[in-house]
Amino acid sequence: DHLTKEEKGGLVSLLHGKNGEVSIPKPFERDIFLFDTYVAGTSHVEGIEELEPHLQIGDRMVFFREPEIHDAQAIVIKATDGVKIGYVPRQDNVIFARLMDAGKLLFGKITEKEKKGKWVRISIDIFLHE
Repeated sequence: DHLTKEEKGGLVSLLHGKNGEVSIPKPFERDIFLFDTYVAGTSHVEGIEELEPHLQIGDRMVFFREPEIHDAQAIVIKATDGVKIGYVPRQDNVIFARLMDAGKLLFGKITEKEKKGKWVRISIDIFLHE
């Protein structure tokens, strides 16, 4: 009885709503920033020069696992319309591949872009959607 009186304003009262029912707060969705990197392999993407003007700072990039012969942890990066723009760099992709293989939703957002001739450098932030 003594314990209940002291906790009246604490955790117990927080969890006990109307009529003494336990009310657990509803989960909420959020995007958790994980890492900043760049898009690898843009020079191998056909038509990247034509695509570049359509890629804007803040655009969301979708990630798909694409295990291949050269890299079992490969993650392809596509614009939301499905056009491939490159890959998560190999040196950065091991943990992200494991998260995706475990069913986690990861995505990127463009933070910077720079065009030098036929070469396009795209910087991205990687997020976990939870």
